[in-house]
Amino acid sequence: MCQAHGHDQRADADLPVEGQPALLTSPDVSKDARAHWPDFQEVIRTWPLALWVAVDNMFTAYGSDHRRLRRMIAPAFAARRIADLTGVVETVVTAILDDLDTLPAGEIIDLREHLAHPLPIAVIGHLMGVPADRRAGFRTVVDGVFDTTLNSDEQAANTARLCAALDELITAMRADPGDDMTSLLIAARDDDGDGRGLSDVELRDTLLLMISAGYETTVNVIDQAISLSLANPEQLGHIRAGRAGWSDVVEETLRLEPAVKHLPMRFAVNDITLPGGQTIARGGAILASYAAANRHPGWHDDADTFDIRRPTQGHLAFGHGIHFCLGAPLARLEVATGLRMLFDRFPQLELAFPAARLKPLGSLISNGHQQLPVRLRPTAVTTN
Repeated sequence: MCQAHGHDQRADADLPVEGQPALLTSPDVSKDARAHWPDFQEVIRTWPLALWVAVDNMFTAYGSDHRRLRRMIAPAFAARRIADLTGVVETVVTAILDDLDTLPAGEIIDLREHLAHPLPIAVIGHLMGVPADRRAGFRTVVDGVFDTTLNSDEQAANTARLCAALDELITAMRADPGDDMTSLLIAARDDDGDGRGLSDVELRDTLLLMISAGYETTVNVIDQAISLSLANPEQLGHIRAGRAGWSDVVEETLRLEPAVKHLPMRFAVNDITLPGGQTIARGGAILASYAAANRHPGWHDDADTFDIRRPTQGHLAFGHGIHFCLGAPLARLEVATGLRMLFDRFPQLELAFPAARLKPLGSLISNGHQQLPVRLRPTAVTTN
């Protein structure tokens, strides 16, 4: 799951006319901090989240630069490539569940660590051509990018490790290309002769976007979907009775508990007057809160309730407009497949503790739990 270009009718069709997220579509709002944030140079020297505004890829591009990057990167997310991953996802999930199936009944297992993490890192690793022995290293540094508890020095050190890992990957894949996204993007960089291709920095930062967005956010959706399903057994009943499907669980999870709560940053290109009469001054920094928008009572009735049969499934979990998540189909595929296979294999799956005891991540950005302790099967009861 990510902030990239694209469009998905299912996500946008249910937006009420009066609630169109103009902030996300207006040309008066930019994600390019270099061009539109007067404080950029000063802030990036001391702000722990500097990487979120300093990268040079689709995430921060504006106007013609965004369109150029979008055109170059779109083939990497062609429908055929995503469809071809169905078998890969199922194979990864099967291997994970086979390992879990060996655990004794009643044992508590952290499904965030043992399912939500390994599934997306394996899939995005396969898609990007990241060798298996490099994936753990990428997981560590990407986790650091989303960790808003780190101070400036810690984040700077994490960013240095991240850049080194990406540069090493580019060097390795340039020497031995394959049929993967990294090789495709390197070819787009190396084969372009008109000066409009990816620069070296754009190539590295685009790989960062693909790997981080395709991993960290999907972890949170899997985590939240499992915990919400187990905490609401009546909703699981709809699945088992055929009144709803796992895709409904995915969409309602994305609405109620989106993987990204708040996304740094956007900037006012011009003065922006809000409906209430307030003004965001030109150059002002804006933090978009998808979590708040998805629960707006003017959009959804009983918006704080997990209801997989909700007649209106619209949400902004994948963004909106030109920065709509290009990886949305892959995220949906991974989460729905993982849920279906998990609950088919372990129909007695239960939370080890009440949902209220699950501790949230200490992050301004990521919306998940520190751990997701469950029992795959209840402890067997013996009688004499």
